[in-house]
Amino acid sequence: MYCAQTGSWYLERIIWLVAGVFTSVGTALAFFVSPWWLILPALVGVNLIIFSLTGFCIMANILVMLGAKSRVA
Repeated sequence: MYCAQTGSWYLERIIWLVAGVFTSVGTALAFFVSPWWLILPALVGVNLIIFSLTGFCIMANILVMLGAKSRVA
């Protein structure tokens, strides 16, 4: 079983946090406000797919500019 280290907030962990928050908020807004909010979790999913295929992540680039440090590489 794999368990990520939770001793610090490194880049990869922050990316999963942001993806989870955006997906949850988008889903809640779609339920309570308008189904158009489902575009937000769809965009998160597209970004995760692009990252898995290309290694490029817009959110990772933003977080690095804000000072987040990667645990990998």
